[in-house]
Amino acid sequence: MYEIRNYHFAPERIADYRAWATDHALPYLKRELDLVGFWLNTDIEPEVLGVQTDELGTANITWIIRWQDAAERDRRMAEVFSTDEWQAIFEQVPGGLESYLRRESKMAESLV
Repeated sequence: MYEIRNYHFAPERIADYRAWATDHALPYLKRELDLVGFWLNTDIEPEVLGVQTDELGTANITWIIRWQDAAERDRRMAEVFSTDEWQAIFEQVPGGLESYLRRESKMAESLV
């Protein structure tokens, strides 16, 4: 099972977010989770077909975590994000929690 996490982060802070994620968040997340990948959008405009997005547009940050099942996800997320170490890291996120304009998470299964 895979968890796909999409974030709409304040665009004016995305360069600072990149530095924070690279220097602080990712070392911890890679150590604690089965992190498949962590992506920030490029300057290339996203392609949207069909119904248009709302005023936030598409997410500008996406990361994927591999889990054995929902029970592991619930248990590990509670553990990983409640540590003093993570709290200290997250306190440094550029602009604080308000910079996350939308947070989305969904579970998916691989068909290949």
